[in-house]
Amino acid sequence: MRETDLDAFAAELARGAFTIDVREWGEYRAGHVPGARNVPLSALGAALGDLPGDRTVYVICAGGTRSARAAGHLTALGLDAVSVAGGTEGWARTGRPLVRGEAVRAA
Repeated sequence: MRETDLDAFAAELARGAFTIDVREWGEYRAGHVPGARNVPLSALGAALGDLPGDRTVYVICAGGTRSARAAGHLTALGLDAVSVAGGTEGWARTGRPLVRGEAVRAA
């Protein structure tokens, strides 16, 4: 399983990185990385068809544990997945913006 730090992720996000947030809906709604699509870890299997097979999928959660598990699973299925170390909590701690509100689906 590959992992990236917040600075490298921020650069990729600025270039349009495809990002999924594997936290549950309420966590996501309370504040998420701009552009991240909500795919709760509990629903990851059902969303596989909505994930791109031709580009890297960045996976973020609260702190990095769930995203590491999800990225490992996606990698085992043949996707290019990268876990974001530090997660949304680290993103917010470094003063980066969060979006609050409704979930954006993976597709």
